[in-house]
Amino acid sequence: MEFNWIAIVAAGLSAFLVGGLWYAPPLFGKPWQTAAGLSDEQLAAGSPGKIFGFAAILSIIAATVFSMFVGPKPELGFAIGAGASAGLCWVGATLGILYLFERRSLKLWAINTGYATIQFTLYGAVLSLIG
Repeated sequence: MEFNWIAIVAAGLSAFLVGGLWYAPPLFGKPWQTAAGLSDEQLAAGSPGKIFGFAAILSIIAATVFSMFVGPKPELGFAIGAGASAGLCWVGATLGILYLFERRSLKLWAINTGYATIQFTLYGAVLSLIG
């Protein structure tokens, strides 16, 4: 399989950066925190370097596997459509199943699924444009 590592890393890091904005207080940070049941103390706990470092690595891993799905030089419309479908229908549906059994809120599902949809759509766009 052919990999464009520059496009994959760019896709992974771009979605990681968008996640930082998505979950920041000006956008969905506070509603997400409330819906997830996390206190300010809980969010402050742990090692930010480890949390953000692993999140960036996981985003690159997800972009790598997504690139296997769309191929090395995907057409832009296909890549964006595949990304939106993967985020909303694969990730969002899976989160929906889990959240139903965990009795989590629709608000939390919407915030997290919204990010996943943007994340994979962005993967598709970057992989197409840089690929």
